[in-house]
Amino acid sequence: MALVRWNPFQEIETLQRDMNDLFEGLNTRRMNGDRVGLSFVPAAELHDTAEAIELKLEVPGLQAEDLDIQVTAEAVSISGERKSETKSEKDGVTRTEFRYGSFRRVIPLPARVQNTNVKAEYKDGILHLTLPKAEEEKNRIVKVNVG
Repeated sequence: MALVRWNPFQEIETLQRDMNDLFEGLNTRRMNGDRVGLSFVPAAELHDTAEAIELKLEVPGLQAEDLDIQVTAEAVSISGERKSETKSEKDGVTRTEFRYGSFRRVIPLPARVQNTNVKAEYKDGILHLTLPKAEEEKNRIVKVNVG
C-alpha cells in the first residue's frame, strides 16, 4: 500500500470547479440568446407610514403595460416580463449581463390596505405604489399593560 500525501487545497479546488460548473449550467442560453435558469427578481423597498404603505420596486427596462399588479388586503403581487432586444452583430460577439425573462413577486404587507384605492406610478424604472391603510388599521388603539 502506497502512502499518498493529502493536499486539502486540492479538495477545495475540486469543490470550486464543481460549483462553477453548476452555476454555468444555470446560465445557459437558448438559441435566441435568452437566458434560461436564473430569472430576475426585482428589488423592493417598503415604507410603513401612519396613513399608507409605500412600496417601490426596481424594474428597469420594462414598459408600464408590461407589468401586472394585483393587490389584496394583505399582499401585493407584481409580475411581468423583461424582453431581450434582438440584435444581430456581424463582427464580434455580444455579451450581456442583464437578466431577461418573466418574474413574479408576492410581497406580504405589514397591515391591511384598501385595495380599491391603490395609486401606481412607473417612472425611470421604479414602480411606486401607494397603498392606503384600511380604516380599522388607522384607528386601531392598542392598550399596553406594564407589569
